[in-house]
Amino acid sequence: MPHPPSFWDIARQPKWIAMLILALVMATVFVVLSAWQFGASRSETVQHQDTETPAPLTEIYEPARPITVHEADRIVDVTGEFLPETQVFIAERLQEGESGYWAVAAFQVADAPAGEVIPVVRGWAEDYDAVGPPPEGQLTLQGRLLPTEAPAPGPRELPYPLLSTLSVAELINLWDEDSYSGFLVDFSGEAGASGSSSLEGVWVGTQPEGSSINWLNLFYAVEWVVFAGFAFYFWWRMVRDAQQRQAEEARLDAEWEEQWRREQLAKQQAAQAEENE
Repeated sequence: MPHPPSFWDIARQPKWIAMLILALVMATVFVVLSAWQFGASRSETVQHQDTETPAPLTEIYEPARPITVHEADRIVDVTGEFLPETQVFIAERLQEGESGYWAVAAFQVADAPAGEVIPVVRGWAEDYDAVGPPPEGQLTLQGRLLPTEAPAPGPRELPYPLLSTLSVAELINLWDEDSYSGFLVDFSGEAGASGSSSLEGVWVGTQPEGSSINWLNLFYAVEWVVFAGFAFYFWWRMVRDAQQRQAEEARLDAEWEEQWRREQLAKQQAAQAEENE
C-alpha cells in the first residue's frame, strides 16, 4: 500500500513552489510598507526658528493663547512696569547646585491689548526674606519666553507668597489680573535692579528637542508585519490542506482496495466450496 504524501512532498510540487514565490513577494512588499510606516511614526520636534535673536513680545505672541513651538524659548523684549504687591517666590529652584527661590512678579506690558501682565522671573535668591520689591517705573526687559508650568497637585503646603510651581493659572487667581499664558525669565538684570544684592540673575537655555510618536502610523507598521506573516501562513495552510486532502484520498483508496480484496477472496472461497460439493 503506498504511503500518504508528506507536507514536503506537496510543497515541492511546481504549483506550490510558485505560490511560495508569490508569498515571498507579498511579504517583501508588506515589510517595506511596515518600515515606511514605522519611520513615519517618529517625528522629531525641531526648532527651526532663531530663538536667540530678540523680538518684541507683542509682535510674536498674544495674551490668553497657549505658547506653541513658534514662540517657546524665544528671547523677547518687553516694555512696561511691575505691579506693586505681586511678588511671589517659587521654591526649590537650583542655581549652580544650590537650592533657593525664584523671585517672580507681575509685569504689566505697555502694548498689551488690554493691559495684560506677564509673570517675570526677576532672579534667584538663597533666602527669599532678603529680596526687596521689584523696581518702580517703566522698564524695558529682555529675557526668554517659556510656557507655564503645571499647577502643584493637591493642596499647597507652602504659605503665600511661597509657591511650588510657576503656574500662570495659579498666579492669575492670586493677582486677579489677566495674563499671558507664558512667563519671562529676565536676562537684562533690570528686573532685579532694586532688589537685595543676594538676588542673582537666572539663565535658562532652550528646551531640549524631543520626539513624538504617531501611534496610528505605528499601529499600521505592526499591521503590515502581521500581513507579511499571514502571507506565509496562507501558503502553509493551502499546502497543508492539499496534503491532508491527498492523504485522505489515499486512505480511502487503501480502504476501498482492502475491501475489494476481501470481497474477491470471499467470492473465491464460495466458488471453491461449490466445487467441493
